[in-house]
Amino acid sequence: MRTAEQVFELFGFKITTGRIDSLLRKSKNWASNFSRDSDRRRYENFCNEPYVQHFTPKRSDDRLSPTSGHVRSTFLMSTLSHSHVIQIAKSVIPPLHHGMHKGQAGRVAVLGGCQEYTGAPYFAAITALKVGADLSHVFCTSSAATVIKSYSPELIVHPVLDSLTAVTEISQWLPRFHSLVVGPGLGRDEQLLEIVSEVIQKAREQQLPIVIDADGLFLVTQNPDIIRGYTNAVLTPNVAEFDRLYERVLGTKQDPSEPIAMAKELSKQLGHVTVVQKGSHDIITNGDKVLVCSEEGSPRRCGGQGDLLSGALGTFLFWSKQAVDSNNESCGIDQCGYTLCAAYASCSLTRLCNKMAFRENGRSTTTTDMIAQISKAFITLYEKN
Repeated sequence: MRTAEQVFELFGFKITTGRIDSLLRKSKNWASNFSRDSDRRRYENFCNEPYVQHFTPKRSDDRLSPTSGHVRSTFLMSTLSHSHVIQIAKSVIPPLHHGMHKGQAGRVAVLGGCQEYTGAPYFAAITALKVGADLSHVFCTSSAATVIKSYSPELIVHPVLDSLTAVTEISQWLPRFHSLVVGPGLGRDEQLLEIVSEVIQKAREQQLPIVIDADGLFLVTQNPDIIRGYTNAVLTPNVAEFDRLYERVLGTKQDPSEPIAMAKELSKQLGHVTVVQKGSHDIITNGDKVLVCSEEGSPRRCGGQGDLLSGALGTFLFWSKQAVDSNNESCGIDQCGYTLCAAYASCSLTRLCNKMAFRENGRSTTTTDMIAQISKAFITLYEKN
């Protein structure tokens, strides 16, 4: 571990120990915070430790000059380590006890599934169960329902997404759910997208946490106002989806050399909706705070991994929001916010499932293999001391 003086010197700052002590007294924790990927890599190479997370300053003008003996606030602020965020995630997971009733640990709904795409909604819904939700529903088209039902008797499948009364029927169910996952296997049929748009609006009215992935992101790219300003939502774009969404919202192409800054800017422009930019490192931001998940995964990129992440997020969003709603201050979730906590926990779990599955299956690894590792990965991350 390098000293604070050494880290500052790496970036051209000369600061006395007294000045650092003064700064430390103003913050519960200390760490370097980098707005550029190149800075993060320099930190990791120099300190021989991963750079996990960084917060933005409370005031945009809070930038102090190195020449005055101060540190620019982009390089110094309160931070949380990987283990700290995982500890927060552990604290929001509801403990199992014999007095619990069915549904108390989570009721998750997945909106998606059409004739061409039946695997994605299954992956998301079964993952929500495997992570720990009690009930998992899938709202799909009539042509997809029988296929999805055949994958697992544990899922509750509603063949209503393409019916004339779809919005009414789905809306009647929304009050029973703790979270909604939109997009896996949805497809791009205009009629379906219009129905989903209306359902999202109904979910917003009920303040239901929403995860949006896959073709749900295509819908948001077509009309960003569907989700703009709704801070209970989490978007999970991959590289290509992020590029399209960024260009649609900001009217310009993103700078790939500044992924953290780009993710933050997109979140801000969407009204501080949480964005999970999936990649070699998962960048998670609500426009103010940023978490970077670097949990080791594998080089295998099989289809369906994003659906696993979405399903896990559906469960963790409920657990995290429940901790906030119950005013459970002891869990520390206020340090990062409930959507960021849920996203980080889900990204870490997905990556560890990928690592474990690859260790056993190598190049043959599929999302089904990853789902088989959820129990072990969950225990490793969240139940071992």
